[in-house]
Amino acid sequence: MTATGRPATRRQMLAGTGALGLGIAFSGALAELFAGTAAAQTTGHAGYGPLVPDPKGVLDLPEGFRYRILSREGDPLRSGEGAVPSNHDGMSAFEGRGGRVHLVRNHENRHNGRIPVPAVEGLTYDPAAKGGCTALTLDSRNHVLSERVAIAGTAVNCAGGPTPWGTWLTCEENEDKAGTNGYTKDHGFIFEVDPVDPRRTGAVPLTAMGRFQHEAIAVDPRRGVVYETEDAFDKPFGLFYRFLPDRPLGGRGSLRAGGRLQAMRVPGVPDLSTIQDIGAAFDGIEWVDVPDPQAARTPIRLQDFGRRGITHAQKLEGCYWGGRSVYFVSSFARTGEGSAADHYGQVWRYDPERRRLTLVVVFGPDTDVQLPGESPDNICLAAGGGLMVCEDGEGAQHVYGVTRRGEVYAMARNRQDIGSPEEPEWGEFAGVTFSPDGDTMYVNCYTPGTTFAVTGPWRR
Repeated sequence: MTATGRPATRRQMLAGTGALGLGIAFSGALAELFAGTAAAQTTGHAGYGPLVPDPKGVLDLPEGFRYRILSREGDPLRSGEGAVPSNHDGMSAFEGRGGRVHLVRNHENRHNGRIPVPAVEGLTYDPAAKGGCTALTLDSRNHVLSERVAIAGTAVNCAGGPTPWGTWLTCEENEDKAGTNGYTKDHGFIFEVDPVDPRRTGAVPLTAMGRFQHEAIAVDPRRGVVYETEDAFDKPFGLFYRFLPDRPLGGRGSLRAGGRLQAMRVPGVPDLSTIQDIGAAFDGIEWVDVPDPQAARTPIRLQDFGRRGITHAQKLEGCYWGGRSVYFVSSFARTGEGSAADHYGQVWRYDPERRRLTLVVVFGPDTDVQLPGESPDNICLAAGGGLMVCEDGEGAQHVYGVTRRGEVYAMARNRQDIGSPEEPEWGEFAGVTFSPDGDTMYVNCYTPGTTFAVTGPWRR
């Protein structure tokens, strides 16, 4: 996700070495990414044709596809609670009654965010914080029936993930304590959001799940274990966690009952960036209890995990469940920023039954500039087969599709220019997700905050 004052992007680094024409290729077992999912049935070809320039200058799509703008930052919320907040980020779609769809959308507002999530009584955690979530209800034709605050007073709501019982876990990518940046409460928590009636969940931090710079989660639908990624900005980098609930798969509100937070230790591997060989596998993965999940004095990644230490990784972001395993992404690693080795992105698979961790996909230099070459970010399984990947970097911003065979195609291009005639700039995409029936792709533009519904011949 977008971070203030982050280092130079990979595209800028390549420009400095005279290698700007390089893109990113996928190597490894791409079929791994779709194991046990409906997306395993691909269409057999890559893409839906070239992107057609949008005469309105908003969103370019392939021929036959169309978009509807559901919501824009600054417009009035239909609830009358205030303006639509800025910084649209992670999002998920939930099935409603009578063909309705419920969207829950994160707003990654920091303490100086442009348009805050309005404070609403009963839904606000910290009145001084500007982040949170909004919830939209759509009819079967993607007309907006309602739009309201789902949770407010949280900080830097980046990604998260859905639960098997139909709620959204929104993650704070922030670990500021009360008194920092004007906050009145500690931050760095996960909050549960009910997409149908947010007042059922309120604004209660799930403290047992840890206080750190959360990115995303994935729930094991059979055991109820919740896996969590940490996108820490500085060294030592983040950890990969699992949370063992006291009431696994207990439904809405059950995560408040507590549980144990553990961090992953890969024996002999202190930094995942050092592993470069596709298919490299490690058995006997260990899970170590976190000494202080609340990080009262010391951030978790700095705590004492014993003589054998713990395993770190830079830019741990996406996380999802597929088949019998959890997959998580390290977006990149740079030795200049403290990693032990450089890479352009990794996808890891952890099989809890075998206690085995495997490097299944690696991003790396290639000669095709059309490949998703700039900080792949949000990722989702596409209803018609393959993946959808949001691009977050410099220059033109796209949603890319990736087939099981590793073929990459452009699905959408953001045309909303937020720069100048001399230096055009386009906001990143985020929160890509599909409707339960697979007929609509929903996606956010981060800046200016815009939520789109994209329909067309997905089954083609």
